[in-house]
Amino acid sequence: MPQTQAPWPARDGLRITGVRAIVTAPEGVPLVVVRVDTGDPGLYGLGCATFTQRFHSVVTTVERHVAPMLIGRHPADIEDITRMVHLTSYWRGGPVLNSALSGVDQALWDIAGKRAGMPVYELLGGRVRAAAALYLHAGGATISETLDQAREIIAAGFRHVRVQVGQPGLGSYGAPGKGGAYPGHPNPDGWDVLHYLRTTPDVLATARAELGDEIELLHDVHHRLTVKQAIGMARALEPARLFFLEDPIPLELYDRLPELREAAPMPIAVGEQVASVPDAARLVTGGGVDILRLHVSAVGGLTPARKLVALCELTGVGTAWHAPADVSPVGAAANVALDVTSPAFAIQEGHVYNDATREVFPGTLVPRAGHLHPNDAPGWGIDLDETAAAAFPPSTHLFERWAAGVRRPDGGIEAP
Repeated sequence: MPQTQAPWPARDGLRITGVRAIVTAPEGVPLVVVRVDTGDPGLYGLGCATFTQRFHSVVTTVERHVAPMLIGRHPADIEDITRMVHLTSYWRGGPVLNSALSGVDQALWDIAGKRAGMPVYELLGGRVRAAAALYLHAGGATISETLDQAREIIAAGFRHVRVQVGQPGLGSYGAPGKGGAYPGHPNPDGWDVLHYLRTTPDVLATARAELGDEIELLHDVHHRLTVKQAIGMARALEPARLFFLEDPIPLELYDRLPELREAAPMPIAVGEQVASVPDAARLVTGGGVDILRLHVSAVGGLTPARKLVALCELTGVGTAWHAPADVSPVGAAANVALDVTSPAFAIQEGHVYNDATREVFPGTLVPRAGHLHPNDAPGWGIDLDETAAAAFPPSTHLFERWAAGVRRPDGGIEAP
């Protein structure tokens, strides 16, 4: 058993007594939540550790490696515990370890709020805004279907909409694709980057013309272009006046983001694949990003994320945390706590959880007029019904099966 005591006396007898991971998939997407129990009956915390694609690895890391180091520690030692978990793996970082760390970190903040009788956002210094504005995704098989979805989103009170339209081939991102689009090619179901480059400017121009100037439009390339292609795409999209262009180039080319950002007429938003605090900080300090879009679990939770928020505030970079269906309601609550406490906030990616998810996670935040308001209950204000969660067991390899089929017409695999 690892040494679990801090080298200073705790001011009271409260101790961590248990740490475990719960996986549930009420919308089909595996969500990982860490529960940290204490010696005070009924006092526990929940944190999001969701790494959908490798959730088994996160669970093993939490329960076999991290939990033994936490038993007996005081739950108030958040900074020391997160630093200890980060350093004791020796080879540090990566989405598996950081997701496990995030689950613990967010659970400790939940406990801190419950002990203080305060929502977490008050522990962070209090609000600078009432609520976080959201964007939702409109993604139909055709431009007509996409615009119909966009109008429904706008009618519900949203003023920011991400626009994606289906492409020929099964590798289309953010909207339904169509198989058999390239007969005579080695892979008839392939996705063609040149078709995407030709058609997308007209799609966004049509959206701007039909949805009007008061609606903010966003678009996600999803890491699929070369730097030159991304620069050409950004310039071609200038008439659409995008709120931001997301992930135009792959993670492996991020050293060239300053070149792209300088040439692009709209803000560039990147970061959801970053699984390292230093790498995220370099995006900000290196001039590669206008809006930082981290998956908070992938960088280790609230503690490191709030430090990156401070860096964004000091450098004029905005934040727009990653939050589609593969962030749990606990993670969504952590995102909103960061959103309402920082002037760096730009926009929050939104998701409307289904009824089953709200049953599993009582207290789940629900959008109102295009905004998310944080819970005022102590901690995150989110609970987990483990009986309800057990009714939605996760499946393995759902994402991987899709990603492995994202290929070009010549058969070459593409970034998913």
